[in-house]
Amino acid sequence: MSTSEPPRLALPTDRSEAPDRLAAFRESSFKYLASKLSVTIVLVVLILAGLPVAVWLDLRDLSERALRSQADDLTSMMTSIRSYYGSNVVGRVLAGGEKTHVLPNYAAVPGAIPIPATLSLELGDVINRNNANIRFRFFSDYPFNSRAPHAFDDFERQALATLRQNPNSRVYDISGSIFDRRVRLATPVIMGADCVNCHNAHPDSQKRDWRVGDVRGIVEFTINQPIAANIFAFRYLLVYFAVVAVIGLAFIWLQRRQASLIQKFNLELERTNAFLAAVAKKIAKYLPPQLLRGIFSGQKDVLVATERKKLTIFFSDVVDFTATTERLQPEELTALLNEYLTEMASIAAAHGGTVNKFVGDSILVFFGDPESRGVVEDAAACLAMAFDMQRRLAELNGKWRSRGIEEPFRARMGITTGFCNVGNFGSDDRMDYTIIGAEVNLAARLQSIAQAGGIVLSYETFVLVRDRVRARSLEPITLKGISHPVVPYAVEGRVGEAGQEAHVISEHSAGLDLFIDTRAIDASSAERICRLLEEIVATLKSRPQAAAE
Repeated sequence: MSTSEPPRLALPTDRSEAPDRLAAFRESSFKYLASKLSVTIVLVVLILAGLPVAVWLDLRDLSERALRSQADDLTSMMTSIRSYYGSNVVGRVLAGGEKTHVLPNYAAVPGAIPIPATLSLELGDVINRNNANIRFRFFSDYPFNSRAPHAFDDFERQALATLRQNPNSRVYDISGSIFDRRVRLATPVIMGADCVNCHNAHPDSQKRDWRVGDVRGIVEFTINQPIAANIFAFRYLLVYFAVVAVIGLAFIWLQRRQASLIQKFNLELERTNAFLAAVAKKIAKYLPPQLLRGIFSGQKDVLVATERKKLTIFFSDVVDFTATTERLQPEELTALLNEYLTEMASIAAAHGGTVNKFVGDSILVFFGDPESRGVVEDAAACLAMAFDMQRRLAELNGKWRSRGIEEPFRARMGITTGFCNVGNFGSDDRMDYTIIGAEVNLAARLQSIAQAGGIVLSYETFVLVRDRVRARSLEPITLKGISHPVVPYAVEGRVGEAGQEAHVISEHSAGLDLFIDTRAIDASSAERICRLLEEIVATLKSRPQAAAE
């Protein structure tokens, strides 16, 4: 596995280069992790492929060892048997001449050979002397009187009892420790006809009622297999495990190192993202939210480019703003204007409008770019925004009067719909997202002929929203850049969804600041308001009489 260092992220000294640096860092990081992943996959495949190979090699080696061990043991056993037979049987027959006897104490009689029981006993001694892992014993609980009795252990007593009940069975005992294993096999010694005749007639026999098929004793084979002696029979598997262990430790170390690097990457990314978020938040103060989303999502290119689109343009201006500035201190005027512009911008954003610019107390908003819901819906949203702005301005005037401001703001608003050039204007180094066209001037002209607190529409806009608003036509106006006269429409009120007039009354003039929303007034408040209005009407009617008197 490669241990090359991954690319490190260096925070740019020029903050404007942060997005490019971040993109390059992400790309290089992904390439680094992808290369490490491919190496890891190759190693895992090699390790998995090596396991069956190591097991097969060890099984082959273990089989060879077992076969060699068994061959050695059998060779030693056969050599011992051949040597015993040559010296104790053939040699004695040849030395005795023509007369041969079969006796249990054959060693004391020249030319005698051992009986089968004696042969088995002595053969076991010979085998046991020459083989450490295989032992053979022949014994009975009825030995001849001339032989020493055999001390039975629990296994042997149980095996003898079992074999006498079922002579055709085999009795096993497996024991040992974690370092070796031992297998004991007990088989029966079954009496044949010659054995029965001999034992029933022999003077040293302890039992003289033997019958053919009786189990006289047992033949026991004990095989020891030291595990430690064969531990290196699995040398290929041990080497495999050692290699896997080394690779595993190396992989764990690399994983920890990679996790540490990724953690550093994440910290660098968090710092960079925090910086970019802070920059984006600051930039958002200077750009419309729709434009900012388009830039960050990649839908908008930051290029000097424009397009011609049909937009709905809104223009508002505060009436007698110059006179208001003369009556207020600069600090108070600044706070008042900022509050006014903040509230108006929030309403524009809520309706989907693009706040293009603030020019002193004037506001330019347009609908239809960068996001559009269609020409009709854009015009309807712009009109609804204008109504909400006038309503909110009336609420602000009441609050400002309570703060001692004598003449709060009153705004005129103009709305028109038409084609404009919209996009990025300027140079490659500095550009401005705005709109250009005669319709912008027309919207400014329409607001200039509106009454304080009023809204004036162009004919094109009125046609689009005529089912939502009540308006009356004004005298046609002419404007430079527009060849035909423009018929403005002064908005008188909204029409409800069912074609009924909306119950909102708003009037502002010298000495009058009236805003009533009848839908928000309950029955108990309505009676009190009616009485108050009646008193106001009576007071106003009595003024000429009081002046005449």
